[in-house]
Amino acid sequence: MAQERMLKFVTVAKEMPQKRPADLRRQDFHEIYAEYADQKAREQAARCSQCGVPYCQTHCPLHNNIPDWLRLTAEGRLQEAYEVSQATNTFPEICGRICPQDRLCEGNCVIEQSGHGTVTIGSVEKYITDTAWQEGWVRPIAPAAERPESVGIIGAGPGGLAAADMLRRAGVQVTVYDRYDRAGGLLTYGIPGFKLEKPVVMRRIAQLEAGGVQFRLNCDVGTDISFDAIRGQHDAVLIATGVYRSRDLRAPGSGARGIVRAIDYLTASNRKGFGDEVPEFESGELDARGKRVVVIGGGDTAMDCVRTAVRQGARSVKCLYRRDRANMPGSQREVQNAEEEGVDFVWLSAPKGFTGDAVEGVIVERMRLGAPDATGRQVPEVIEGSDYTEGADLVIKALGFEPEDLPALWGVPELEVTRWGTIKADFRTHATSIPGVFAAGDIVRGASLVVWAIRDGREAAEAILDYLAQPARVAAE
Repeated sequence: MAQERMLKFVTVAKEMPQKRPADLRRQDFHEIYAEYADQKAREQAARCSQCGVPYCQTHCPLHNNIPDWLRLTAEGRLQEAYEVSQATNTFPEICGRICPQDRLCEGNCVIEQSGHGTVTIGSVEKYITDTAWQEGWVRPIAPAAERPESVGIIGAGPGGLAAADMLRRAGVQVTVYDRYDRAGGLLTYGIPGFKLEKPVVMRRIAQLEAGGVQFRLNCDVGTDISFDAIRGQHDAVLIATGVYRSRDLRAPGSGARGIVRAIDYLTASNRKGFGDEVPEFESGELDARGKRVVVIGGGDTAMDCVRTAVRQGARSVKCLYRRDRANMPGSQREVQNAEEEGVDFVWLSAPKGFTGDAVEGVIVERMRLGAPDATGRQVPEVIEGSDYTEGADLVIKALGFEPEDLPALWGVPELEVTRWGTIKADFRTHATSIPGVFAAGDIVRGASLVVWAIRDGREAAEAILDYLAQPARVAAE
């Protein structure tokens, strides 16, 4: 009987939640997708083919049991669907909003491959967990028994918070250290509200606090507290700082006023959304209103910047990317949303230089795709004599992020790093070169997706629990 409720993909078409019209959503920072109604969520979940080899689950970094919670949703068993969903994912309401499902679960849906349109996995996941919050099914962590061991986590982003959640569920005492005044990392200050409204993040952090996670905010390790002091206060330490150092442009005129980093621009915008005083925004330095904005880059951060600039009232917004649309690293869904909102994409183009002491223009050189490199991607090549100048009053560099030099910043030269500057950690246990110190998320794998950070944080928590239980360590104490 239960199976009869599924396999509806032949008779029921794919239908996303209603998307607000572009002219309306350009005017605010609210999320652009409406919530499913209960009947619509059941209907879309019932499109799942319940295939024997669920590629959606295989291609999810968390290996979420997607077919099971789709079936439970179709049957109206939402609380059970939520329990199955949160068993493998610490923050399903966040992943449902910001994961690039078109590259992961939905992009590998079997019925998508057969031409019927993917199951709307992310939207159903969001609906399940939002309903769970509304119904009170999401409760503070309540360990069966408290343990004396203590773990310090450096970084309150998705990786650190996922680890904190799992460690507290095991009864371990957890303190999270973060340099910012609010927890959440890029969930709070990097991702705009139109993709992830901030009350969604703050609600989850409040749940962690209610469950006993201690937060030490405005605490910059290496300045306000030493790394050695943190090690001395805890039985184990997890480094989950993420990567925040922006890649730079080396082109003539790149030091001009009005050329800014994406992280600074997005942080200022998100702080304004919280109602904070942001001098750089008030002065106009990080406000796009009335300006010709050029964003350089093709990833999801670039998409966040162009769509933010539209909402701030920019006169025009252009995105320069050195490859074509098919080779863009960002989500195609985000590119489509940006185009609907009036962003102009200039494919196969790159900055050669900038004009003006306060930036007045970007000297753009046209590119073509040449032979593939060792990774298989075609290498952009400059078309000689194709230069032109694009007028600009604000240029935002969204070229990706690199790790900070943590061994130098923290005075721990024994902390080994890779040739890319990321922390060297065992890919199974997340253990670093320092006993009792673990690392997870972007600071290990480089700039990546939130869902990978959550997976790493959960894995690291399991490894830390194993480490705390080691007889040799216990005997030494």
